[in-house]
Amino acid sequence: MSLDADMNALGRAARDAARIMAQIPADRKNGALWAMAEAISSQSKEILAANKTDWDRAEKAGLSTAFLDRLYLDQKRLTAIAEGLVAITDIPDPVGTTIKEWTRPNGLRIQQVRVPLGVIGVIYESRPNVTADAAGLCIKSGNAVILRPGSDAFGTCAAIHKALQAGLLKSELPADAISMVPTPERDAVGMMLRGLDGCVDVIVPRGGKSLVARVQDEARVPVFAHLDGICHVYVDESAPLEMARTIVLNAKMRRTGVCGAAETLLIDRASPHLNALVCALLDAGCAVRGDVAAQKADARVTAAAEDDWRTEYLDAIIACRVVDGLDDAIAHINMYGSHHTDSIVTMDASKAARFQREVDSAITIHNASTQFADGGEFGFGAEIGIATGRLHARGPVGAEQLTTMQYRVSGTGQIRP
Repeated sequence: MSLDADMNALGRAARDAARIMAQIPADRKNGALWAMAEAISSQSKEILAANKTDWDRAEKAGLSTAFLDRLYLDQKRLTAIAEGLVAITDIPDPVGTTIKEWTRPNGLRIQQVRVPLGVIGVIYESRPNVTADAAGLCIKSGNAVILRPGSDAFGTCAAIHKALQAGLLKSELPADAISMVPTPERDAVGMMLRGLDGCVDVIVPRGGKSLVARVQDEARVPVFAHLDGICHVYVDESAPLEMARTIVLNAKMRRTGVCGAAETLLIDRASPHLNALVCALLDAGCAVRGDVAAQKADARVTAAAEDDWRTEYLDAIIACRVVDGLDDAIAHINMYGSHHTDSIVTMDASKAARFQREVDSAITIHNASTQFADGGEFGFGAEIGIATGRLHARGPVGAEQLTTMQYRVSGTGQIRP
């Protein structure tokens, strides 16, 4: 068969599986998630061997440190993947829940009820954990998923996929509820973006800017995505030094390659902590590219160019600018930010409220690290991605965000005059 025929067959099988999954009760879905987690653990040797092959090849190819970090698995990370599947069992099942209901004057009873979206296509790069996170959330929300990992992580993801399907089969659920594109050919991505003859309901891209841009440009189905994670931390004049230092270092340096990592530090000109914060970053191994004021704070700071304010480094680099108060900080973020996640450090509650109200981002944070931009940290169990658009889902996309609504109307014989 041709690739086109193979992909369309994959789509039809996923559509058939989605119809079955939409009717599966919560206890059976949770049982499948447990079985999938157990299969990940029991097949850990095979998964880690496949990951070593992928990682060695990627290192030899000279791929970036951030890329290699996202690709790498060890027993601890693999155990966390399995535990993530189990954690999804603890979240409420969104399917069938009534959002609201009311009765019209003519006696018609109307319910707004959550139902699965259908078939979710997930296109991602060197992130093996996405294989399990996406599959688990789709199963929990009664959907089917078609996974298309990047070529650099293809072997690892195939090994994880094999374990996930084993868990489904053990639970007597359709294996096609979690399918994986059988080839790393780029043409397969284009076919998914065209919807596989109407079988794909939504696409979720997870990866770099070029991947997400291609998806947004070419997709013929709805997309949940963010293009960049240009996240800011703004330190207000009232921020205590120890709190500001701890938050800034965590937001930037905990994991530099995640989308919630801070890429720009804004410091109020009235703050006494500019020198201390810049020095703390530099001493932690982070390069600082700053404006004139930031350069004066420490001789190790290099000059920031205009592009630095628009750059997602995903590395131990941060842009630093001194701003003239809250209005200037908000204006900077709304001009240069990517509507992902931005944080304010302040003891002034009114300033925090203004910041969270006026910064046009999916997630706004007061007195905490931007690295909390994560579905697990929000109590979603996991996330399939972060959405920065304005329709349907915004912020972490968990099980509830993978449902849509259906109106169910009940009458007693009413007709419309």
